[in-house]
Amino acid sequence: MARGKLRIYLGAAPGVGKTYAMLSEAHRRTERGTDCVVAFVEHHDRPRTEVMLHGLEQIPRKELEYRGSVFTEMDVNAVLARRPQVALVDELAHTNIPGSRNTKRWQDVEELLAAGIDVISTVNIQHLESLGDVVESITGIRQQETVPDEVVRRADQVELVDMSPPALRRRMAHGNIYKPDKVDAALSNYFRPGNLTALRELALLWVADRVDEYLQAYRSEHQVSKIWGSRERIVVGLTGGPEGRTLIRRAVRLAEKGAGGEVMAVYIARSDGLTSASPKELAVQRTLVEDLGGTFHHVVGDDIPAALLDFARGANATQIVLGVSRRKGWQYIFGPGVGATVARDSGPDLDVHLITHDEAGKGRGLPVARGARLGRARLLWGWLTGVGGPALLTLLLTSATPHLGLANDMLLFLTFTVAAALLGGLLPALVSAAFGSLLLNWFFTPPLHRITIADPKNMVAIAVFFAVAVSVASVVDLAARRTQQAARLRAEAEILSFLAGSVLRGETSLGALLERVRETFSMESVALLERQSEVAPWTCAGSVGPSQIVERPEDADVDVPVGDHMALALTGRVLPAEDRRVLAAFAAQAAVVLDRQRLQSEAAQAKMLAEGNRMRTALLSAVSHDLRTPLAGIKASVTSLRSDDVEWSEEDQADLLEAIEEGADRLDHLVGNLLDMSRLQTGTVAPLIREIDLDEVVPMALGGIPDPDSAVVLEIPETLPMVATDKGLLERAVANVVENAVKYSPPDEPVLVSASAIADRVEVRVVDRGPGVPDEAKDRIFEPFQRYGDTPRGNGVGLGLAVARGFAEAMGGTLNAEDTPGGGLTMVLTLQAATSHLSAQRDLPATATP
Repeated sequence: MARGKLRIYLGAAPGVGKTYAMLSEAHRRTERGTDCVVAFVEHHDRPRTEVMLHGLEQIPRKELEYRGSVFTEMDVNAVLARRPQVALVDELAHTNIPGSRNTKRWQDVEELLAAGIDVISTVNIQHLESLGDVVESITGIRQQETVPDEVVRRADQVELVDMSPPALRRRMAHGNIYKPDKVDAALSNYFRPGNLTALRELALLWVADRVDEYLQAYRSEHQVSKIWGSRERIVVGLTGGPEGRTLIRRAVRLAEKGAGGEVMAVYIARSDGLTSASPKELAVQRTLVEDLGGTFHHVVGDDIPAALLDFARGANATQIVLGVSRRKGWQYIFGPGVGATVARDSGPDLDVHLITHDEAGKGRGLPVARGARLGRARLLWGWLTGVGGPALLTLLLTSATPHLGLANDMLLFLTFTVAAALLGGLLPALVSAAFGSLLLNWFFTPPLHRITIADPKNMVAIAVFFAVAVSVASVVDLAARRTQQAARLRAEAEILSFLAGSVLRGETSLGALLERVRETFSMESVALLERQSEVAPWTCAGSVGPSQIVERPEDADVDVPVGDHMALALTGRVLPAEDRRVLAAFAAQAAVVLDRQRLQSEAAQAKMLAEGNRMRTALLSAVSHDLRTPLAGIKASVTSLRSDDVEWSEEDQADLLEAIEEGADRLDHLVGNLLDMSRLQTGTVAPLIREIDLDEVVPMALGGIPDPDSAVVLEIPETLPMVATDKGLLERAVANVVENAVKYSPPDEPVLVSASAIADRVEVRVVDRGPGVPDEAKDRIFEPFQRYGDTPRGNGVGLGLAVARGFAEAMGGTLNAEDTPGGGLTMVLTLQAATSHLSAQRDLPATATP
């Protein structure tokens, strides 16, 4: 089944007549015999819109009850059952009442389209999802009902329904949009002239982009290469030179003369990569063109004029802006230049502007000699081979060996020319070829020892030798340069791969990254400088290296800007331009690492503050309830004892005094845990580690347990090794753990406290038969102010296990929770065995002696 077609009437603002236009289109189609029904149209009590519904079949709406009220929505099932050719669905961005078939109305429309039904719908520009923030900044109202842009872009037809702001406000004043009691408020708020003008511009620009997409698709589908000047598009050709900024600004001024002009800056690099512009200057020009509203493009092409024209025609550009050539007058003997070639081949549909600038006619400057990158030793060997080699060969051929013939002599001289190209580059090879030609002429071509050549064949031979020598030297030099460039690019790729890997893993700290920069580029020191504003002083965010750190980027040997207020400064040597590409990547990553470290620090501080707030909240809760309960009991008992109205018996007085004592003990326990938790949080717990026996400490820890003889069973072997621990902290930890176990264990199931030695540690296990704790909650029960299950609040503030674990870790041990076989929870307290006892055990003989 073919998918239905979607037509949307896009309104610049409410009230421009979208629904009226949709109904008018429905009447036209009905008159032509098309089966057209109204699936859902909201006339908002507008008489003219309501009249347009007459004569059109309307699908009954579906009633839904929500929060005591009855609402109506489009009945999708009824429309699908009716299967008309065209369905009218108003307000595409509408949110359906809960309980509907779909959440949004545009989803209902998608179902109709999938069923092969054509749909005509309406939507206002302010309801597009991507424009929500822009509309809110204009009108001050956040649109709650939105539709994804892609839904509207996929429509087969989008028709703009537009009206000038004065005309729309007159329509509003006449009562054709809202009821009279709402007109004044609407005119003074949403329907202000400025709001309507801005919304109208948004709608026009959105539709213009949509039309441009249609045009590009049509040109591509029909392979149209001729430029159609439907919109001013200006292409700026950049060379990476300083004149690029002037060209960009001039192109922007040209674009501003025509409404909707677009600027596209393009830099064309050769595929071999042997010639490249300054990356720093290109980055500046890219930022400039993007700040001015244009776009930057990087294109690869060996024929620069052809690549530039292909790009311009592909973008349907109408103008090209180029700078006047920087060539000197004599350099034009090598060709007309890019500007003249582009102007000649552009054709009548593409205008070319040649802009003068300060760099015009000053020359491009000589390229960096390859020898500067080869090193002095290779240069020296290249010159020695190119000049000294032919001289020694001449001496050898004229004295030590018989004459080999001119052809063989030329091959031997050519060998030194090739060797000179390999070692020292093109210049020593050219000198070697010229010098070898002279030597061949003087010593080996009749008449000897004269510049003249008698035989024309020998003259041709020497000329061919020189040409072949120069050609071979050029090819060898080119191959050597490309080999060197490939090695360099490989090194750059490895460095960037390492950098990308560290970014993905998040492993590199700022110091390690700066040290990597220092080692990679062999610098003395590297610093990342930043400042708050243009006038603020520079501060050092991080640095490495033994030498003194510069205070300003301008004082460094190399500085790489990172944004507006950050720079990477390196001291030690001046780097060539090709090294700055990788250095720029390091600089950007250094800024990212610095931001990440600061965000992590802020997140840690925020986490600490949140934890502190949670602790304070829990503490207030504990103070307000858990501490108040025993205080209330104590106060009630004291008040009863001091009352003169009742004469208490000795037994009653004893009960009241016992209640006071129990409340005081309970308060003391709660306050003790609070103070212990405070000491643990502040890190002021300083354990006094000594060697003690468990059977001395554990029984003392049961002093606070009611009826410990029946509630707790102790199994502490006397043969256990001594443990290295703090006696007081261990007693408090065991007391808290046992008290917690007794609290949850059934009355008829005593808590088992056992101990055993395993290797160099001793484990104390507290086993209860209570309800147990699931695995996902085992760590949570050790957090402060946590209680598991439905434990009454009066049973404590939830600090016992947190304090016990804190004390255990302070003593170098651990406290963990395990499941008890058969049901329940087992707390395992692990302590370090005393070293002296372990040594004594190791010194014992393997067998006893009588």
